[in-house]
Amino acid sequence: MKAHDKKSQSSLTPQDALDYLKEGNNRFINNLRANRNLLQMVNETSDGQWPFAVILSCIDSRTATELIFDQGLGDVFSVRVAGNVVNEDVLGSMEYAVKYAGSKLVVVLGHTKCGAVTAACSKVKDGNITALMHKIKPAIDKETSIKEDRDGKNSAFVEKVATLNVLHAIEEIRERSEIIAGMEREGKIMITGGVYDVETGLVDFFED
Repeated sequence: MKAHDKKSQSSLTPQDALDYLKEGNNRFINNLRANRNLLQMVNETSDGQWPFAVILSCIDSRTATELIFDQGLGDVFSVRVAGNVVNEDVLGSMEYAVKYAGSKLVVVLGHTKCGAVTAACSKVKDGNITALMHKIKPAIDKETSIKEDRDGKNSAFVEKVATLNVLHAIEEIRERSEIIAGMEREGKIMITGGVYDVETGLVDFFED
């Protein structure tokens, strides 16, 4: 499998880009990785890159997007921060990806058993971690179905918050980036989210 070039990237629709990720994740969970010559891909991307998607995910060591979506060098932009939260740097990176580098898809990817979400549910405060936990708090507040044991020890509560945290990040992207929101309205890109299951390897994408 070859790296994407300008022609192949430009020919993709946003739905094509999403389908690429779904197909890649299906290969991953079935241990049917695509045959790639990575050194060849190094050579193919030495003069430029044409990633078809930009993915915001957690720093969790189990959630490397190139692996779980079975993608190669130059295929996706990977933005990683604990709790897959949004800030100005993340937004700027995404804006560059879609407006200047031609990516067709923006994905926010949460995951099960997220340490950052668990810590936020437990109200951890320590150094710069405190500010990070504050960015997850809106998702905690939006989870209203569980009335008792609303802390990091309640796995059901944590998983619900993790899903809401992805949805909150998508809302923030649309509200805080007119570049990305405008391109979505024009149909040039798609914004979506999903949750990666650390036990099965499956990504459950949200359907609009």
